[in-house]
Amino acid sequence: MAVQKIAVLGSGTMGHGIAQAAIVAGFEVALFDISQAMLDKAGETVRGNIDKHFIAKGKVTEEQGRDILSCLKLNTDMQKAVSDADFVIEAVPESLDLKKKVFADLDRFCQPHAVFATNTSVMSVTAIAGATQRVDRCIGTHFFNPAAVMKLVEVVTPIGVSAATIDIAVAVLKKMGKTPVKVKDVPGFIVNRLLGLLYQECAQIVLEGTATAQEVDTAMRLGANHPMGPCELADFGGFDVIQMAQDATYEYTHRQRDRLNILYRKMIEAGRLGRKNGKGFYDYHEDGTKTAFTIFT
Repeated sequence: MAVQKIAVLGSGTMGHGIAQAAIVAGFEVALFDISQAMLDKAGETVRGNIDKHFIAKGKVTEEQGRDILSCLKLNTDMQKAVSDADFVIEAVPESLDLKKKVFADLDRFCQPHAVFATNTSVMSVTAIAGATQRVDRCIGTHFFNPAAVMKLVEVVTPIGVSAATIDIAVAVLKKMGKTPVKVKDVPGFIVNRLLGLLYQECAQIVLEGTATAQEVDTAMRLGANHPMGPCELADFGGFDVIQMAQDATYEYTHRQRDRLNILYRKMIEAGRLGRKNGKGFYDYHEDGTKTAFTIFT
């Protein structure tokens, strides 16, 4: 099946990034959100990115840039957004009940040939697919933030998915300039399974008082050549997302080392979620700077 029309559900950070990558690749894209304000903000962000990273750098002409942007349609009506889509990418918040409801609705609204992909980084793709009558046409496509830039997409293969669906997803992702890596449907997949251990250990080092978050990050940037230190990366991902990932991983492995470190639970209780709300291991300021947060005094 040749995919021409893609629908992206959810216009947040991941959703509009995925939509941008798709229109740059030449797909017609319908971006859906229940919030018109969120859609308008997403549209402005995509337009700004095309201007800044493509037109201003001479990668495309102004006319070509307008043609790219003309491929993006914003819609607050889910049924209209997905009715003629060949491939649907769900990027709504990480709630299993919400994702299952979305997939059940897609099953009613979409054409029989349409493939459904979830961008979950945590949830069981098999459970989400189970809300439909087309489990053979459901798959996981876990993009990484920022989705318009990062090359990797984990292609998560749930129980019951067909080889044809996997091939379609891989072809779509390759056309978007991504590098698909197939993985079975287990918590954390590949990247977050490994990152979880890093997040756990950096929190333990800070909790023990062995080093500050800033010292941990400096050591890993300079000693391991990491572009971001683990505490910075945890802030970037969000402590609430880390909590969901670790809870799911622990339920699967029952290994003590996979239980969420108490420091993250305390930070979440204190209202510190990371960069998303400007407060994590660091405090993030409106001018783009950050300062280390003193966790223990």
